[in-house]
Amino acid sequence: MSHNKKIALTGGGTAGHITPNLALIPELKNRGYDIIYIGSKNGMESTILPKAGIPFYGVTADKLRRYFDVKNFLMPFNVIKGINEAEKVLKKQNVDIVFSKGGFVAVPIVIAANKLKIPIVSHEADISPGLANRLAAPRSKVICCNFEETAKIFGKKGVHTGSPIRDVVLKGDREKGIRLLNFKDDKPILFITGGSLGSQYINNLIRKNIYELINRYNVVHQCGVGKMSSQCLTDKESLAFQSEMIKNSYKEFEIISDDLPDIFAASDFVISRAGANIIFELLALKKPSLLIPLSKKASRGDQILNAKSFEAKKYAITLLEEDQDEKPWLFIKKLDELEKKKDSMIDAMNHAKENNAIKKICDVIDKYSA
Repeated sequence: MSHNKKIALTGGGTAGHITPNLALIPELKNRGYDIIYIGSKNGMESTILPKAGIPFYGVTADKLRRYFDVKNFLMPFNVIKGINEAEKVLKKQNVDIVFSKGGFVAVPIVIAANKLKIPIVSHEADISPGLANRLAAPRSKVICCNFEETAKIFGKKGVHTGSPIRDVVLKGDREKGIRLLNFKDDKPILFITGGSLGSQYINNLIRKNIYELINRYNVVHQCGVGKMSSQCLTDKESLAFQSEMIKNSYKEFEIISDDLPDIFAASDFVISRAGANIIFELLALKKPSLLIPLSKKASRGDQILNAKSFEAKKYAITLLEEDQDEKPWLFIKKLDELEKKKDSMIDAMNHAKENNAIKKICDVIDKYSA
């Protein structure tokens, strides 16, 4: 008697490596796959996946730190340990195919699957491939890519699919969001988010310009855990944010989870970092946005490339931290530009090629699991 095809999903370290996998799960189940998840023993995936009802198997994982750290000497041994642990899981679970979302967590699982001759389909979210996917590419049948530019880098193995978006994100209720926020007037709603961890740079920028912003918009601000005005401003500065004038047009949250789809639906404009997941959600939701990518000082520059690609396609406009630091008035000028280009952005997003990513990726998985 033939068993259902079994797929092992992997990827972790940040929410950006986990949520696209979660987005694929309903469609994979519809297509008859039994699903397991292999990730880091103590990564965030170890709590998220069991809550989603997916069997989770933890292995040892370690990352290369791009600075001197004694832990880098232990890394090769931890990776070898992780490969051996992953091999045992893949064999015992009789896995037919592996789908890797990247991140350092995926490296031992991909190497183990390759040793066992299990087909691997990888997914690269950013324009410039990360280290994990550069290691995974020679071992993968296909690399599904969010961006056309990245698919070209991988040559024959690259396929442009776009990013899998969780169905729940697309099902927000605008009226419910407006009721929830309960603003006193009907100015356009501006939603600001620095991702799941928040962005101190964006938070500071918003607070410096708060009076200009509330004059133009009703502002919803997802600050990040421990980063609300009452938690990180001086008593005097914090007091201003308690004034009736600001409170009427400004709502701040540490993190928005269950209500996020409704708040997205209620928003007219968005200010965000330029991580691949969030920008493809904004594309799917047709939200005109100002992207403030993480600077090269704090990253390998992948968000800058992501943002520039979206700007070139007229899906968003970009503000670089370095430009803003040199010209403090630039932020407000960019908001003027965002308002002017709103309709043309929505039109460009309506004609985007990056739709139906979940179907495209699952079709690729079907092809190599047959």
